[in-house]
Amino acid sequence: MKSKILIVEDQFIEANNLRKVLEGAGYAVCPVARSFGEALNTLNSDLPDLVLLDIFLKGEKTGIDLAPIIKERNIPFIYLSANSDERTFRLAKQTSPYGFLVKPFREKDVLAMLDIATNLHAEHLSLAKVSKVYKSPTDLKGAGTGNFGMAGKSSGLKDITRLIQIAAAAESPVLILGESGTGKELVARAIHNHSARSKKPVIIVDCAAVSPTLIESELFGHERGSFTGAVDKRIGKFEQAENGTIFLDEIGEMPLEIQSKLLRVLQEKEICPVGGKRKNVNVRIIAATNRNLEEEIAAGRFRLDLYYRLYVFPIELSPLRERKADIMPIAEHYLSVFATANKKSITGFSDPVKKVLLGYPWPGNVRQLINLIERSVLLCDGHLINQVNLPVLKPSPVAGNTKERGIKTFADNERDHILDTLARCNWKVYGTGGAAELLNINSSTLKSRMIKLGISKQFG
Repeated sequence: MKSKILIVEDQFIEANNLRKVLEGAGYAVCPVARSFGEALNTLNSDLPDLVLLDIFLKGEKTGIDLAPIIKERNIPFIYLSANSDERTFRLAKQTSPYGFLVKPFREKDVLAMLDIATNLHAEHLSLAKVSKVYKSPTDLKGAGTGNFGMAGKSSGLKDITRLIQIAAAAESPVLILGESGTGKELVARAIHNHSARSKKPVIIVDCAAVSPTLIESELFGHERGSFTGAVDKRIGKFEQAENGTIFLDEIGEMPLEIQSKLLRVLQEKEICPVGGKRKNVNVRIIAATNRNLEEEIAAGRFRLDLYYRLYVFPIELSPLRERKADIMPIAEHYLSVFATANKKSITGFSDPVKKVLLGYPWPGNVRQLINLIERSVLLCDGHLINQVNLPVLKPSPVAGNTKERGIKTFADNERDHILDTLARCNWKVYGTGGAAELLNINSSTLKSRMIKLGISKQFG
């Protein structure tokens, strides 16, 4: 039997349309709540399995005020809103929803998001059970390698170690966030190597390095003759990773049209090679990015539904400048590695060098530190490293100095202006009151500019 849904929505027409969609799909529907108080009464008397929660309700209190109460009762919920601006999204995201539907709703989007939320809730319950099992790094098989090959003593690193344990014991998608050079690939490999899939391949794909015109073929493969230049059949990365793990690095760079295909892989566990037929795959997905995906969503460059499908188990890596306790352990570890590789008997760093290393902000993070240690070992002729060559950092731009501040390009300004206009008219492009009319341009011209600038409404 399908779940019981509570709709919290103060607009009668939209609430009634949602109710019809849900009942038509076999869901049981509680009486519609139009305000915070009505919703609370229903939660106390007729506990639902899932809540569709409008952000802006009748009365002073909003859906965001109601969200913590729903969360306390361990009920998954999805936000409903006509307002998808970045500020609203940030406030809503802090309450940990299972999804976000933007008005006006399409039936297939509503049902797809309900499936996602149901699956996410089941995965979160499973992860919660796993997290109770692993309390320290020694609980995991093969943990004799220390912090999964990561040197350091900071509390942040200990937290990451425990998250790797939990992720390795589960099958959920993982999203690794962090600046360039913080070790996202190392974490992904640690999760794979300590998982039940460890004897199967882990396939690395740098989404930023693959041409947008080739990435579909790269990921899903193609049949011979499916397009000009396809002289042979190609097996894509997903098939190469069968029964193993695929690591999609820099997923924030993935084109929107490929994001929709990736969403299908996550939901349906199937791929479709270019020019071929659909086929099932058994692959665990780990993704990573150094971009702020919330900003990418607000700008229309990343799908909100894909974000939620990947954001099952996020792991955020702090920059090295925020975990100074790890700097010297990392430096000493790689000093030993590179000294051994180059047959040098270097035993450590002088005190002045240690002070320099600890005081530097490391904009390139761990990767920059490792590269510096390797170079320093090669240049060292004694038993101690007495000098390191660090780049001189330019001072931060002074606020108000327009010569130093980054200037938006014409394309960035145009994209922001179009997005603001679309938000004002609820993403209506054509007709009276639409964005084209407000901008005083032909609707086909506006559509062309939206495509060129990568503007696409979520779920659409």
